[in-house]
Amino acid sequence: MIADGPAAGTPALGLLGAVAGRLREWERLTRPVDPETRQVYARRWAELPERSRTPGQTIGRHAVGCEGTHGVFPRCNFSCQPCYHSAEANRVRVDGAHTIAQVRDQMALTRKLRGPHGHAQLIGGEVSLLDPDDHAKALAVMRSFGRNPMSMTHGDFDYDYLRRVCVDPDGRPRFGYVSFAAHFDTTMIGRAGARRPGQESELHGHRQAFCDMFARLHDEYGIRSYLAHNMTITPANVEQIPEVIGACRHMGFKMFSFQPAAYVGNAVRWKDDYQSLDPDAVWALIEKGAGSRLPWDVLQVGDTRCNRTAWGFYVGDRWHSLLDDTDPRDLAARDRFFRHLGGVHFNAPPKLLAARLARVAATHPSTLATGLGWLARAARRAGLAQLARHHPEPMTFVMHRFMHADDVAVAWELMEKGERSGDPKIIETQERLAACSYAMAHPESGRLVPACVQHSILDPEENRQLSQLLPLPGLRPFRERQDGSL
Repeated sequence: MIADGPAAGTPALGLLGAVAGRLREWERLTRPVDPETRQVYARRWAELPERSRTPGQTIGRHAVGCEGTHGVFPRCNFSCQPCYHSAEANRVRVDGAHTIAQVRDQMALTRKLRGPHGHAQLIGGEVSLLDPDDHAKALAVMRSFGRNPMSMTHGDFDYDYLRRVCVDPDGRPRFGYVSFAAHFDTTMIGRAGARRPGQESELHGHRQAFCDMFARLHDEYGIRSYLAHNMTITPANVEQIPEVIGACRHMGFKMFSFQPAAYVGNAVRWKDDYQSLDPDAVWALIEKGAGSRLPWDVLQVGDTRCNRTAWGFYVGDRWHSLLDDTDPRDLAARDRFFRHLGGVHFNAPPKLLAARLARVAATHPSTLATGLGWLARAARRAGLAQLARHHPEPMTFVMHRFMHADDVAVAWELMEKGERSGDPKIIETQERLAACSYAMAHPESGRLVPACVQHSILDPEENRQLSQLLPLPGLRPFRERQDGSL
């Protein structure tokens, strides 16, 4: 009888072991924040300069920053003035196999250094020059590394191209959700039907047509979308910012991003005094268009001299901030969010996210009351009567200030030597690079570099090499002479 005991109990013990294993796996999956994410966030916070470690800083608390590709399809079929791309970019042909291989290598390194989740831009020259199948494959590769990809485009493509990217040949959606950022402004030369626009208002029809394509995609295939609007700002169009926002804010965009021009990229295309663009003056014009004050320091992304961001929503024609920066209760709610919910992956599957949030609520019961209090205040600010008549429309306003290439070159050279400049202008550049929220991966060195370093310093040589690897038919690739000139 004794000898028969273990054999009789083996199935039960096996079942018990299997149940225990499943419970351990469930416990791991429902942890509010992945341990690897915590480690990445701690490292990102430690990398920030002291001046960027503010109460509203999201980097290292709820984000690692944004990521972007480089050298994957440098060519563009527009002639924008200015353009951050180097002059050599348009000598490189678009090659789908190259794109997909490079995206895979870059995302693998990004996944290794930035953790299991992140936002990444599929960016280079013009993404719609990719074959639709290759475009889709690149997005799928980015998703396979835990990235939420956004395709960066000038928006000058038709519905058939969009459909072929998002729907397979059998008519089945490849994705349930896509993100695109479209660039529309008067600095852009080459758009069909508006080759050389003189006023921003001439582009409103094109802006609406772009949004309409994605509305149609949703109606026909159920594919949801997030659309961002990018606009380069120069002295020639800066005063038109309010009109652009006012005319376009209900078209379907969920973000308006403005980029004051800088002396970076192809010098032949520099046309104005970009140093005259005062960031406070530009932001005031964005506020005028939004019809509201836009608090940009309540939530911060990197260095505020690079990025100003205001998250909020429209109810009717009135914009409301996600957080009231004048209400101590909202600031306390922000701080509690960072402590207890910072790092939670809110794009996780709904059931998994619910389980994770339930664990947060069980561990920190006051979090639920804090959240409900914030929600009640936000509803009162918007107005219950207005909410009854209008559905809230999320809207984010952003200003990205690029740095001049000459300043970046000096600052980066010193940083690579571990030296700090004595020049206040270069010190500022070094601090901004150290806090950079937008990085690009270099698998050959195992490093991430700030995007301003990529475009100011690395792009020209990278594109020269690509022009020899992927020469555009009919053009002679760049060749260096013995004296070092081209």
